[in-house]
Amino acid sequence: MAERFRKGERVEWSFRGHRVVGVVVRRLVEPTTVGGRPVRASREDPRYLVRVDRSGKEAAHRGPALRRVRNA
Repeated sequence: MAERFRKGERVEWSFRGHRVVGVVVRRLVEPTTVGGRPVRASREDPRYLVRVDRSGKEAAHRGPALRRVRNA
């Protein structure tokens, strides 16, 4: 079963070989648009709306692309 993330959790993912860190804003379960791009989310294949820490921009990602950030 795919990992589920909650609103407010800090997550990271890889973008063009770099580590990006952000916060989960919400779970998307229906098609929508994020940053001018269509997001084909559904209940069977949800996406997570994440706000990037550095830029403040929002991005949508599938759960398997994200990893929880451990608090050190």
